[in-house]
Amino acid sequence: MSSKKPLLLLSLCLVFCFACVYIVVPADLIATPTLQSVSGWTGMVTGFEETETQGTRIYISLRNSTNDWSAMKAVENEPAILLTSSGSKTECLIVIVGTGKHRVAPGFQIRGFTGGTRKEPEKQLLYVECPVPEIAAGSNLSLSYQYIVGAYDLHVPSIEIKKEMLLNLDQVESDLVYPFDDSSMVVVNKMGDKISAINNFSLILTEARRSDTGLELLWKAENPSDYPNYVHIGEPPVLGNDGIIYGYYVDPSIADATIALPKDESEWTTSVLVPADVTGLYIMVSVETRQSKYFINHVIDISDK
Repeated sequence: MSSKKPLLLLSLCLVFCFACVYIVVPADLIATPTLQSVSGWTGMVTGFEETETQGTRIYISLRNSTNDWSAMKAVENEPAILLTSSGSKTECLIVIVGTGKHRVAPGFQIRGFTGGTRKEPEKQLLYVECPVPEIAAGSNLSLSYQYIVGAYDLHVPSIEIKKEMLLNLDQVESDLVYPFDDSSMVVVNKMGDKISAINNFSLILTEARRSDTGLELLWKAENPSDYPNYVHIGEPPVLGNDGIIYGYYVDPSIADATIALPKDESEWTTSVLVPADVTGLYIMVSVETRQSKYFINHVIDISDK
């Protein structure tokens, strides 16, 4: 056999091998970022209450310990398990633990969200109900949950991560600070700051004012381009000193958006129901960025309102 054939095959292999080094996947084709989370979410027991059926309700607060924006929920149709020091196990079928579909900033803590319906929203606290009249000393509560991290891309589903949460029921937290006790894990914007958005837009919160029912948030988008366009942000929720996410979840990709003419501005208002006695508020807004229906999250400080 001619010695040229092996050399030719070797040359082709080298060409293809080195060619692979230079293949670059465009950023717009990369799946929604999902950082590997070591800690996941942290659960904290905050109190107990007897139920009408002589059971025990265990109130829970959550901390986002994923180091990224994240939404979480208890695994559906899977009971929490009450474990006693003697080894007995009891299934707890009522499990209301999650963020109400909202992505929460890293380091933020919550104890409830806005449930119900969009037309009839209601405050939903986080808890698990167990069919026992009292919790024995030395007991733990185990529950399965799943969460996603990173940006929201309508076209690329986020990868769900499943984990187990084990709560020491002897350890009750009575002095948690909401919405966070350390803001170093996230960039906090202030009212008037420009936030980068799709098509080189700048999104600006120009005003936040109290109303009879809650808050009115006034937004402005600056369009530097030669074409009319818009930026979606949905209906941003707020989180304050009581640890409740106020604002029923609305997918930002399907919410209305106000068009800005070329080299012009657009202005609009969103509203959120917030009790008058809740203070220390922060907005968690999903801003359409980089490409259509791709949302990056931001925090805006309105704690003086």
